[in-house]
Amino acid sequence: MAIETGAGLISERARTEDTLRAIVEGTAGVTGSDFFRSLVRHLAQALQARYAIITECADEAKTQVRTLAFWNAEGFAEDVSFFLRGTPCEKVIAGEVGCYRERLQSLFPEDKVLVALKAESYMGVPLHSSSGEILGHLVVMDDKPMSAIDRDIPILRIFAARAGVELERNRAEDALKKSEERLRTLLDINNAIVTKLTRDELFEAISEALARVICFDRLTLSLHDPELTALRIVTYAGPYRRDDYTPIGRVLDLRDSPAGWAFLNQKPLVRPDLESERRTSSEERAYGHGFRSLCALPLIVRGKSIGVITVGSLTRFQYTQEDAEFLMEVANQIAIAIDNMQSYDDLRRLSGELGALLDVNRAIGRHLERDALFGAMAGCLQGLLQTDRFGIELPLGDDKLQGHLLTPRGGSAQPTEPHVLPAAGTACDWVLQNREWIVTASREELRERFPATFQVMSREGMESLCAIPLLTGESCRGVLFCMAAAEGAYRDLPQALLEKVAVAVAVALDDCLAHEEVRRLRDRLAAENVYLQEEIKTEYNFEEIIGRSAALKQLLRKVEQVAPTEATVLIQGETGTGKELLARAIHNLSPRKDRPLVKVNCGAIPAGLVESELFGHERGAFTGALQRRTGRFELADGGTIFLDEVSELPADVQVKLLRVLQEGEFERVGSSQTLKVDVRVIAATNRDLKEAVKNGSFRSDLFYRLSVFPLEVPPLRDRKIDIPLLVNFFLSRFAKKLGKEIQGVSQRSMESLVNYGWPGNIRELQNVIERAVVIAEDPIVRLDESMLGLDTSLKNEGLEALEDVERAHILRALAETNWVVHGSQGAASILGINPSTLRSRMQKLGIKKPIRSH
Repeated sequence: MAIETGAGLISERARTEDTLRAIVEGTAGVTGSDFFRSLVRHLAQALQARYAIITECADEAKTQVRTLAFWNAEGFAEDVSFFLRGTPCEKVIAGEVGCYRERLQSLFPEDKVLVALKAESYMGVPLHSSSGEILGHLVVMDDKPMSAIDRDIPILRIFAARAGVELERNRAEDALKKSEERLRTLLDINNAIVTKLTRDELFEAISEALARVICFDRLTLSLHDPELTALRIVTYAGPYRRDDYTPIGRVLDLRDSPAGWAFLNQKPLVRPDLESERRTSSEERAYGHGFRSLCALPLIVRGKSIGVITVGSLTRFQYTQEDAEFLMEVANQIAIAIDNMQSYDDLRRLSGELGALLDVNRAIGRHLERDALFGAMAGCLQGLLQTDRFGIELPLGDDKLQGHLLTPRGGSAQPTEPHVLPAAGTACDWVLQNREWIVTASREELRERFPATFQVMSREGMESLCAIPLLTGESCRGVLFCMAAAEGAYRDLPQALLEKVAVAVAVALDDCLAHEEVRRLRDRLAAENVYLQEEIKTEYNFEEIIGRSAALKQLLRKVEQVAPTEATVLIQGETGTGKELLARAIHNLSPRKDRPLVKVNCGAIPAGLVESELFGHERGAFTGALQRRTGRFELADGGTIFLDEVSELPADVQVKLLRVLQEGEFERVGSSQTLKVDVRVIAATNRDLKEAVKNGSFRSDLFYRLSVFPLEVPPLRDRKIDIPLLVNFFLSRFAKKLGKEIQGVSQRSMESLVNYGWPGNIRELQNVIERAVVIAEDPIVRLDESMLGLDTSLKNEGLEALEDVERAHILRALAETNWVVHGSQGAASILGINPSTLRSRMQKLGIKKPIRSH
């Protein structure tokens, strides 16, 4: 029995060796496709099976395979492709060995091919690459049950490994050959781009070059139509010649075509099988014409899509992602060529227009003055447009337009005569608002829509109108308008050229207006600089508001309330109480703090010059007016003006001030041009304005306008708790200024300071402390009562004698200075007030220099 078994094993081994030898000898001398055909034939014969098949995967997902060689008992069958789902091959391509000895058809009822082949048994093994990737599979089938599968499977594995190596080598050779062909194709396309001068010639050459490496039945070029926001077919090539499919001129919807998707997403789109996937009506139309696969590729230049090329085939699975990558290289070259051709056409079309535009730029590009610019505009535009009347309308505030007629004599510049007109009912205002052109053939078209323009054209005998917006960036700086007496004069306007002319005119106008604004701001800055230089020379009375008394705290709370508003403020208080300091605090706490605080001492300006000082004057407005002067209100535009001693304003100036408060406008002396300003007014006075209104020296309406928010500054005698704080503040300031070491004042001196009535208020206290520090010899300052100007005759007179106290104080200072008012040693300096203010107070108190007898 053992002998029989051993003999059986020897016999089985011999049969296996004979089988291997037969297959090896049959396939030894061949490679490539011949190897695969030889392998399946000898494999089927050696294993005595009816069928032998070798395949490769047809897609990356490995859902489909195609046969490389197919042997049946009669010979080689035609190669086919088939899906794996529901077949015995599905498990093999997944990496397993498939073995089915019998009843194969009943095991895979979905596979109708098995029925046609009458297949009863099956064994298959996968083909692997050197890296382990599954490339396909090797199958043996028979129409009767297989009894020697266990013996034959190892044989199948051996030759599957050999077939995998051969398939991998073939693929490498094909890839190399394909790469060489594609490189040659790219070179041919480059040559065509250089040599072909028209789009159709170029596309035909590209089609011929592509046909050598990519199979297609139709190659289509579509370019973007910006007016339609769509693609339009401009040419096509390929063997599929039915003109009703993608004809030249057909519009492709960007949202309903593969070409549109590629255009919008700037990526290639591959549809390998239109039988199973159709997403747009364009794909349905292609499928209806017999196309089964397509690839759409965007034409991109400088990051912008300009069109699409589409290749289509009547065969399924004709295009892969690898094909799309190669075709994108072609598309990039085509895109550059198409863009260059379009640029060449545009340059040729615009060559004449560029000359005209250059003339316009030369004429207007060097002028920054309005008259010279408008004269140059007129000279060049009259040669481009048929016009009997033309000009420029500029927008003003308050719904008004400023018009400039462009009517030079001999092309030379001349002063323009601007005219202001209401904007309502004009065509130019509509153009300004909508930033669009208006072109009419007859003025009747304007009668109802733009009645104001219709009236002007009727009066001037004009029929045709062309109004063009002058745009710079997002703004419309003005409108260029042309009128002609003939009807339909502007039917054939060179609109593209005029748009470029309008841009050049707009830029020149923008530069001109900017130059005017810079010049205006320069003049204003110069005027503000003069004012600030004058302010620097003025000695500020205080640097901070010092105090903790209830009266001062209540006042500061009111300052905090009114400062953020636009309300007019009237500050009332005795001389020297710090009204100017409060005005500065209000300004610094307001939204206008970044603009100037302009101060005017109304009592220090001669009556005849007050109006000029406040509102400015024109050159030659009066004797001595040698140049234009910017007034204080104009300087304060956007900021705050402080009118100190407002009660001293003459009656005629009070009227003009009232107008500024009500309307925000005024005229310079000697000018009829109304100027508008945005100024907050803070007024101050040491007089009782209600009493002034009663006696007729101050207008009641102006008083009510000024006293929207009145502030009453308490005198120093009502703030005795603040006197020590102020004393120490001034001691510190003047000690530092004079370079002395001061520690404080004596207790007795402080009591004297607190008990003193201070008719000159804080200003008087400042002067007393400064004199005390000047003469101080010790760190502790001691004050002589004579420094306080005490007079027993005034100690008990109360508030009614305040003017007498002030008169006596001024007389004492005048006597000490021998009636010298100005200068560092004058009475004004001693009293710490402006010389003009001192003269005003002297006039009010009836103080006159005594006349000496000779």
